[in-house]
Amino acid sequence: MRQNVTVLVALFALSVALISSVNAQQTDVLLKGATVYDGTAADGRKASVAIADGKILAIGQFNEANAVLEIDCQGLVIAPGFIDLHNHSDRQIVDRRTRANINYVLQGCTTIVTGNCGSGPVDVGAYLAKIDEGGAGTNVVHLLPQGSLRQRVIGTVQRDATAGEISKMKQLTDKAMSDGAWGMSTGLIYVPSSYASTDELVSLAEVVSKHGGIYASHIRNENVRLLAAVGEAMSIGQRAGLPVHISHFKSSGRESWGLVRRAADMIQTARDKGHKVTADQYPYVASSTSLGATLIPTWARAGGSRKLLERLADSEQGPRIRKAMAASLENKNDGATIRIARYSPRKDWVGKSVAQIADSEKKTSLEIALEITKNGGAAIVNFSMSEDDVRHIMQVPWVATASDGRAYLPGADKPHPRSYGTFPRKLGHYSIRESVLSLSQAVRSASGLPADILGIKDRGYLKKGLVADIVVFDPAKLKDAATFEDPHQLSQGIQYVLVNGEFAVYRGRPTGNLAGKALRHSSTK
Repeated sequence: MRQNVTVLVALFALSVALISSVNAQQTDVLLKGATVYDGTAADGRKASVAIADGKILAIGQFNEANAVLEIDCQGLVIAPGFIDLHNHSDRQIVDRRTRANINYVLQGCTTIVTGNCGSGPVDVGAYLAKIDEGGAGTNVVHLLPQGSLRQRVIGTVQRDATAGEISKMKQLTDKAMSDGAWGMSTGLIYVPSSYASTDELVSLAEVVSKHGGIYASHIRNENVRLLAAVGEAMSIGQRAGLPVHISHFKSSGRESWGLVRRAADMIQTARDKGHKVTADQYPYVASSTSLGATLIPTWARAGGSRKLLERLADSEQGPRIRKAMAASLENKNDGATIRIARYSPRKDWVGKSVAQIADSEKKTSLEIALEITKNGGAAIVNFSMSEDDVRHIMQVPWVATASDGRAYLPGADKPHPRSYGTFPRKLGHYSIRESVLSLSQAVRSASGLPADILGIKDRGYLKKGLVADIVVFDPAKLKDAATFEDPHQLSQGIQYVLVNGEFAVYRGRPTGNLAGKALRHSSTK
């Protein structure tokens, strides 16, 4: 009895202190009476959130407050703004047409990470300055893209880097980290990122490590050689002494289903030994990239499209390439799992599978793939993953949510719906309606966990003094409307989003506000 009285007295004193704190300073916005999930995976609790000068002033129960704007949030959820660890809006976030990042703020995102898969701006200082100059709908964190770095120094040829070239790349890496990059990314199925040896990657990662950055990787293989690829990534982290992050963690292709679970066990064993290894995932059974990266060996893509076409015409190399493409198509149900997302020469092919196109054109799937390749290539969606694997991996506590998409305007293409629906799908479909994981864990996977992975200290959680990057959503209405058949549909259920304390979404509608900033990493370890 005495213990209960003590607890009640302490809670009363805390509430008085919170009310005094709120009343002592004018509150810009008071979000009242919601269920608050703070990003720690703790259960939700009824509370209000007070915001002043772009920061969280207090969280608790307030009888009254001197608020400029009070918003009744009864029945709603308040959470930290979501952080998309894997985004490809490098160009779009500095484009006047898409810099408001509407399809992401309507998912509840307040920060995106660019420079992924080894591709993006290498001059980090200039890129971040351009973001700040024009503003953005979301904050932007940038990774140094190793593939673009290698292309700048070496080009797209397939060979080992010389000592002088490695020295030059290390100098550029050091500058990028000093200018505010949060780490380095690789895209080891793409040209020319894939041409770097493990030793070359370690040499650059050592520079990143000195600045306290991370190594994020689209690993060399996501199918039957998944375990070796994960092993290489972890080896790079251990040798260079920095955290490792596996991008869009999955096992792709029916022949590899289940391997991602063994890879997760590998990573957990390393984590148990003290190694810092994490991953992210988008909650879909399909991936998306170029047709060339999906079907054509990396050696054949060296030097770009012109060289590829020359090899296809060569009497020795051409048959090798076609044989490899045919084998890849066979593993993909003769192209039935590959759907064209964007292809300018034949817009009537968009939304159809390679197998469907082949049937309608009275050609083989290989002939269709070669025709597309000779006409500049196409973006594709590849239905290659197991739903059971997707559900299993999203429950792993060190796997964050990330989209692998980009800012979009509606068009004639049919891109992967992840650019429009990743976060509401994870929370709304898988957590709230399917109960695959708790809502507190789902919120953490999109907020506190990615903040921890990057080392962001001033956002990612709902805590007094942190930046007011906040999302408010209706759990009963949270839904990803985008589908593979009709992807250009904005998500539903996001009621309010604040970026740096300013409204990016108000009463379910985007404001077009450009309050987002370039977030620069402090180069200290």
